Amino acid sequence: MNAVILIPARLESSRLPKKMLADIEGEPLIVRTWRQALKSRLAGRVVVATDSPEIASVLIQRGAEVVMTSPDASCGTERIAEAARVTGGDVFLNLQGDEPLISPENIDLALEPFFSGNPPDCSTLVFPLSGDERRQIEDPHVVKVVMDAKGYALYFSRSAIPYRRNELPSTVFYRHIGLYALGADVLQRFASLGPSMLEESESLEQLRLLENGFRIRCVTTLVDTPGVNTAEELELVRSIIRKGSEG
Repeated sequence: MNAVILIPARLESSRLPKKMLADIEGEPLIVRTWRQALKSRLAGRVVVATDSPEIASVLIQRGAEVVMTSPDASCGTERIAEAARVTGGDVFLNLQGDEPLISPENIDLALEPFFSGNPPDCSTLVFPLSGDERRQIEDPHVVKVVMDAKGYALYFSRSAIPYRRNELPSTVFYRHIGLYALGADVLQRFASLGPSMLEESESLEQLRLLENGFRIRCVTTLVDTPGVNTAEELELVRSIIRKGSEG
């Protein structure tokens, strides 16, 4: 099984302009994400897919493999589908470029279902919410997921799912961690379909798969690391890395 990590990275960001190049203790954010991906045991290759010569330049200077892609991709998965046609491989892991603290163990956890005897169409990670984290259930910026008895996704939503008509102590709420592994054929079929109604309504690209009959295997992890979408999150990540280097 030839597994490739593809990291989509675009320069512009509505909430944090040029965040991929933001300095984090001497290294651009995208470089730190790339370095974490290199620690995966199961992936044989790490490639950054970008439409930005500026991003490409800082990565190439450090020895990263880069594929230039079209600026017209509507989402990260479409961007990696374009890159996958150049790189080749059996399974591709879509790792967002704004994850400089991503756990290599989580990367491998998302890939593991493809190394089994019955690989899925797609696999992703989910994190159980407990204690104070349950406040995230109502947060539209936090994506929730409900699954069937075999661990396959039934639906992803920015709303609180399942709806709490009956407050049962046995109900577990899961937050989706946006790390996807897709088989090569499924990835190309995803890109050929175009945005779906549910995808556009919730602004969640994984719904394109569900709406078109693909199955997404959800793997539970107890490891969660912050990504970078805002200036506040950037400062948090900087402080975590700073403390780690001091320790």
